[in-house]
Amino acid sequence: MTQIPTAQPRHDWTLPQVEALFDLPFMELVYQAANVHRAWFDPSEVQLSQLLSVKTGGCAENCGYCSQSAHFKTGLKAEKLMEADDVIARARAARDGGAQRFCMGAAWRELKDRDLPKLAAMIGGVKALGLETCATLGMLTADQARDLKAAGLDYYNHNLDTGPEYYADVVTTRTYQDRLDTLAHVRDAGMSTCCGGIVGMGETRRDRASLLHQLATLPSHPDSLPINGLVPVSGTPLGDKVLKAGQIDSLEFVRTIAVARLVCPKAMVRLSAGRDSMSRDLQALCFLAGANSIFVGGKLLTTPLPGQDEDSALFQDLNLRPMGVHPTPESVAAE
Repeated sequence: MTQIPTAQPRHDWTLPQVEALFDLPFMELVYQAANVHRAWFDPSEVQLSQLLSVKTGGCAENCGYCSQSAHFKTGLKAEKLMEADDVIARARAARDGGAQRFCMGAAWRELKDRDLPKLAAMIGGVKALGLETCATLGMLTADQARDLKAAGLDYYNHNLDTGPEYYADVVTTRTYQDRLDTLAHVRDAGMSTCCGGIVGMGETRRDRASLLHQLATLPSHPDSLPINGLVPVSGTPLGDKVLKAGQIDSLEFVRTIAVARLVCPKAMVRLSAGRDSMSRDLQALCFLAGANSIFVGGKLLTTPLPGQDEDSALFQDLNLRPMGVHPTPESVAAE
């Protein structure tokens, strides 16, 4: 059995090599992913992020999974961009609840220059609270990326969603190259990238391998790599498809987490959408396989997440702690 090296990350993965990782015996795959995880991170630490929809609904994109698309009737009402003071207040509450990074999401196809001043005020106010800042605002130009960096934005999220072969089955209003171009603008501006995808949309294992191959061969691996389990929303094409066919197998989801850890060893691999429907056992397997970041706060844009009490109980039972928060002698004695 080939041992995966834990040395410096590589960018020369081939698609057949990534597929071969998926095909490893489950126990071997998780074991190797856990070893790589331990080479770069403390396996007892998990980074906590909270995401707020600062502009909900009415998006011009036709992403087949999204409740916020104007193309589908999901019962979601389009709203205006929130005021900066309201966003900052929500960020303060998130920080006080334990969040370490605050992410702001707007349902836009692309950022408009007219919205930059209000966004800059949000970003600056959130950063002043001592939180890492992240935003997902659709496509960016190079100048907009530089402006967001100047405002204090640490991370920009722009997911590839799936592999290029399945992409046209997910969205047709934005090309794969559009997504790659925005990621290039973010990197060139000096911001960290947050980029991953969604599994359980009816794609094949090869499509999941292709997504991770794309991420692993970027000029720089994503600093954060969210793996979202599709939350099927009635009224969306992919949501309706999954509601009929059933969601992704749990062990296949764990395999995806493990392969993400192996091909992007230094990334924060985030257990993102879909966690509300995951059992405690499945979440524990994902942490074992290399996941070390989650969204908290009870809500992810428009879909549910576990509450603070549930997450606290899970962390206590798994002996996990927020990243950078070291145990005190008293807490160790209590355990």
